[in-house]
Amino acid sequence: MKALPQLMFQRDLGEVVALWTQAFPDMTVTELAAKGEPRRVSVNPAGQELILFHSPVSHQFDFTPSISIVVSCERADEVDHLAGVLGDGGKTFMPLDSYPFSPRFTWIADRFGVSWQLMQQPEGQG
Repeated sequence: MKALPQLMFQRDLGEVVALWTQAFPDMTVTELAAKGEPRRVSVNPAGQELILFHSPVSHQFDFTPSISIVVSCERADEVDHLAGVLGDGGKTFMPLDSYPFSPRFTWIADRFGVSWQLMQQPEGQG
């Protein structure tokens, strides 16, 4: 038995996968849907397996920042890279800066509405 988060999109997943691959070059993408079915893929940004689903049904809801994907980075330049790629065309909830809990942190939503908390781990943590 295995539980995985599934993120439902009301758009072409190709755009989402392209942006996330730019942010996470080592991310793998595995097609899960059979031919003729709505597109469904498995991805693993920063090692976290997620299912992405292209919903053929239009919904009145979208993503909310109450659930975020938290990416813990070893270096500040990794946070900066992810913030630059994922934040392009998105929304900022907490600007890229130093905070008491992290020397480099930002909380953003990418242009598809997925919320990301990107942080550099303080020295000695990981």
